[in-house]
Amino acid sequence: MLNSATFGFILTAASLCAASLPKPTFYGGVEKILQNRCQSCHRPGEIGPMPLLTYEQARPWAKAIKSSILSKRMPPWFAEPGIGHFANDRTLSPQEIETLSAWADTGAAKGDLKKRLPPINWTEGWNIPKPDVVLGMQKPFSIPANSKIDYQYIVIPTGFTEDKWVNMVEARPSDRSVVHHAVVFIRAPRSRWLREAQPYVPFLPDRTGAERRLDVGGGGNEILHTYTPGNLPDVWKPNQAKLIPAGADLVFQMHYTSNNKDHEDMTKIGLVLSKQPPDQRIMTVSAGDEGFAIPPGDPNFRVTKSLTMPNEATLLSFFPHMHLRGKGFEYYLIDGDRRVPLLKLPRYDFNWQLTYRLADPIELKRGNKIQVVGVFDNSPNNPNNPDPAATVRWGEQSWEEMLYGFFDIAIDARHDRRTWIMRKQLPSKSDD
Repeated sequence: MLNSATFGFILTAASLCAASLPKPTFYGGVEKILQNRCQSCHRPGEIGPMPLLTYEQARPWAKAIKSSILSKRMPPWFAEPGIGHFANDRTLSPQEIETLSAWADTGAAKGDLKKRLPPINWTEGWNIPKPDVVLGMQKPFSIPANSKIDYQYIVIPTGFTEDKWVNMVEARPSDRSVVHHAVVFIRAPRSRWLREAQPYVPFLPDRTGAERRLDVGGGGNEILHTYTPGNLPDVWKPNQAKLIPAGADLVFQMHYTSNNKDHEDMTKIGLVLSKQPPDQRIMTVSAGDEGFAIPPGDPNFRVTKSLTMPNEATLLSFFPHMHLRGKGFEYYLIDGDRRVPLLKLPRYDFNWQLTYRLADPIELKRGNKIQVVGVFDNSPNNPNNPDPAATVRWGEQSWEEMLYGFFDIAIDARHDRRTWIMRKQLPSKSDD
């Protein structure tokens, strides 16, 4: 057991050792961390409330940066460590946390300008390279203050006279403060969905008929891209892409949420096209439930659903979606008797709906299942809960609930959605 003199000596030695270490400086380590971890959002025109491109911009925020990283509010990332390995993991390393904290604690020094790193050559207005095609709304949509706005559907003609393979895609609202999400669907040329809507004119489908409409799910059409605040664009490998067939339209499903001011939005989408047909076709699929009823006050209501793979595929990424009562989310691979955890979010955050991209994609066999588990907190202890006394069911608005576990898969590009679902076997490529 240490006596007081020995303990005091150790503390003094530790303090002297810490004092002898070089103090972090902006140009001696901090700049690199900000470039790698922060600047994609913290630059002009992006979601970050302040730019962090230069020393002059970052210096006033040194203490706030330390507070945000120690509380793990920034960078936003909610995957449980040790379950899955993700290529876009935003978690700061212990060394990065120590460098930023020590920089704030020691005066946020500038350092040697000779060590300045070359600035990242961001594409102005985009997080992808300059798009080959930009499509979007032609007139702003008005969002009045303190109003309820139903999902709006806007048909955007592509004018494509030949098939286009999309390798990168990014949706950009003009006013992120009122866009809860935007889902962009690829309406197939023969699809009858929303044919009554005029191009570029926001449309509200008739919900009074006895037949249930499939508008939220895109009427059976494929998803091109989903925008949520803080999420990243979709960027696939050079041999991977999503298909927009000749004659197809895009349909923007816009979920606007008002605040105490009037706003306007004009969302657009940018496409980077593949230079040649890919080997793999990307599809977004999901497991979800629309029949649940969350009892009043229940702090831990669980909903479980699964999707069986009709054919072989490669699992690439996850995108969980819930609303204000969302508490946690989990994905599992079920292979026979094995149930393997793929992703766990112990804390689901409605304000940061992120994509989790596997560093090592997983090969799925026909008959494998992807199971999703959503946990809801409908109790008074949930500070985001609109009404703990309500029985909560599926609905479009944020005070209602949803449970969808989206995930991206890659399939042989010779498949289309129909042949993949119908379990058609493809010939080996050597037979082509």
